[in-house]
Amino acid sequence: MHKTLRLAAVAVPLTLIASGANAEGVLNFANWAEYTSPELLEKFEQETGIKVVLDTYDSSETLLAKLQAGGADYDVAVPGNNFVAGMISEGLIQNVDVKSLPGFENLESRWQSPPWDPTNEYSIPWLWGTTGFTVDTSAYGGDIHTYEVLFNPPPELQGEIGMFNSADEVVKMVHAYLGNDLCTEDPAHFQAAFDVLKAQKQHVKMYQSEGLRERMLSGEVKAHSNWNGSSLKLRSKDAKFAYSYPREGVLTWMDVMVVPTGAKNKENALKFLAFMLQPENVAIQSNFARYSNAVAGSDAFMAEELKTAPEIVAPADRKFIFVPACSEKAIKLQDQVWTRLLK
Repeated sequence: MHKTLRLAAVAVPLTLIASGANAEGVLNFANWAEYTSPELLEKFEQETGIKVVLDTYDSSETLLAKLQAGGADYDVAVPGNNFVAGMISEGLIQNVDVKSLPGFENLESRWQSPPWDPTNEYSIPWLWGTTGFTVDTSAYGGDIHTYEVLFNPPPELQGEIGMFNSADEVVKMVHAYLGNDLCTEDPAHFQAAFDVLKAQKQHVKMYQSEGLRERMLSGEVKAHSNWNGSSLKLRSKDAKFAYSYPREGVLTWMDVMVVPTGAKNKENALKFLAFMLQPENVAIQSNFARYSNAVAGSDAFMAEELKTAPEIVAPADRKFIFVPACSEKAIKLQDQVWTRLLK
């Protein structure tokens, strides 16, 4: 899923202790905001006796900056798949030989040697999904399955748009809209992306990732960049919300669990990773977050709604683009676009 730094303890029905705790019975867990099942963590606590400290962030960029600054004592964190290679090269995450963990064999075969970690040493899948946008169909009843609605909005949506606060997600969406490679290094492609975003900016009320569902439900905006599971949560509140699968290309991602280099409780981290490889456990997380997971056999424990929801069962004729890890040059050009846009 994958933005300004916001790390705060989340209110969940657990015994929480100070962040950064170093104790035999503690797990310091960092995850995206509103993306962790309290029931899941409570079950882990009950089965292991390990208390969980949960901190949140609103993007992989925020997590990366925190790890680079050396100020995080996380035992487990959840970045997007396209951040794993960079974290490995910078020495920010540990080789924990995940293929040797109990339950690794439960992973679906397609996820056992993923391109971002082909030797299965650094990461375990968390959940996967797509990035698109949600539209209030009571405000706009036209065709929503094109990025044109977001980047060149119809009159009904002009001035009513909300966007992620993430260079990585937004600029890549524009690349898909324009038909360019997501990891292009061509400055002309980034200029074209900037031109699209600059023209769109007059119609954008905010660049903010957290609280997007609240903004949609309150009517503050009528369309918002979003993830499929988050959009499903919106529709469960009000049937007027619909998720777009843009015909130009649907960005697809996998969030993964990693053990940062600064982990103080590595053994507890490995216990949590093994816990998440059990079908009945990861299903709790899927049911909460409304995203698919990578563990075979978890379907038996998942809500029936997830098996038929349009946000989860995507149109067969769409082009799905798995978000890759891009070069330093591409990332620098991407960040330059974002800096110019937000001036």
